[in-house]
Amino acid sequence: MRRSISIVVPCFNEEENVPAAYLALKKVFLQIKKYSYELVFVDNGSLDKTKIQIHKLVKNDKNVKGVYLSRNFGPEASIQAGCDYVTGDALIVYECDMQDPPEIIPLLIKKWEEGFDIVAGVRTKAEENAVMWNIRKLFYKIFHFMSNIDVPVDSGSFALIGRKAYLAMKSLPEKYRFFRGLRAWVGFRVAYVKYERKARIHGVTSANIFQYVKLAERSFFGFSYLPLDVLVYAGFFLTVLSFLFIIGYLLFFFSFGNPIKGAVTILVAIVFFGGINLLAVSVIGKYIQVIVEETKSRPTYIVERLEGRFKKQKL
Repeated sequence: MRRSISIVVPCFNEEENVPAAYLALKKVFLQIKKYSYELVFVDNGSLDKTKIQIHKLVKNDKNVKGVYLSRNFGPEASIQAGCDYVTGDALIVYECDMQDPPEIIPLLIKKWEEGFDIVAGVRTKAEENAVMWNIRKLFYKIFHFMSNIDVPVDSGSFALIGRKAYLAMKSLPEKYRFFRGLRAWVGFRVAYVKYERKARIHGVTSANIFQYVKLAERSFFGFSYLPLDVLVYAGFFLTVLSFLFIIGYLLFFFSFGNPIKGAVTILVAIVFFGGINLLAVSVIGKYIQVIVEETKSRPTYIVERLEGRFKKQKL
C-alpha cells in the first residue's frame, strides 16, 4: 500500500487563492506518483466566497476535504484543526496565499525520505514590503534569543511533519498554542530547506501589525521565561542600587547638609520606579493570562461542519 501525505491548507478570505492553490498542489502530486495524497482545506470563518470554493473542490475531487470552523479562531487554530483531521503518514502545512512555492514540496519529501521526522522551510528572501519583512526577521531573532527552545530564524509554518512528530504535537494538551514553537519543542530529527518566498498574487493579506504583536506575545509568553528572569535581576539590581544611594545620601547629609533640594528629583524617582513596577506587573499579568486560558479548558476551535471522505486517524 502506498504511503500517503496530507496537506493542510488554512484559509481566511482566500476565495481567489483556493482554486489556484488546489491546482498548484495537485500538479505537484501528479508528478510524485508514488504517494497518495489528501488536501484538507480549513476555512477559518471566512466572510467571502472561500467556503463556496472549497465546497466545489470537495464535490469534484475525492482527494479534497473541507473543515469549516464556526468562526475565526486565529491562524494557530486553523492549523491545529487541519492537523487533527489528517490521516497521512506525513502532513504538510501550506498557507493558501501561495507565497510559499509549492515546487519546494518535493524537496521536503526528499528530506523526509532520508529519515528526518520534521522538514521545515526557511525563508532566505521574500518579495514583500521591506518594512514587514524586517519586522518579521526581528521577531524571529528576538524569539530565537528569548525562547527556551531552538527555533531557526525565518522558519514559518510551511513544513513537512512525519506521523510520529505530528501525533506528538497533537497530544499536547495546551490551548495557548504556537505551532512553530510546538514543532521545535517535540524534538525528533529536523532538517531545513531554504527557499525564496514569493509575493501574493491574488487578494489582500488579512494580517496586520497588531496580529503580529499578538503572535509575538503568544510565542514569548508560551515558550520563554526570560522576561521574568530579567525582572528578577532588574529588581535585585535596583534594590541594591537604592540601598547604596540611601547610605551615600545619609553620609553626605550628616557631613555637608542636605545635598538635594526641590521636588523634581523626588518626582523623577517616583515616575521611574513606578514605571518599573507597572512593567513588572504587566509581564506577570501576561503569564497569568496564559494560565487562565489553560485552566478554562475551552477547545482551541469549534468545527461547524466537515465535507469529504474523512477516515479515522491511524495511530
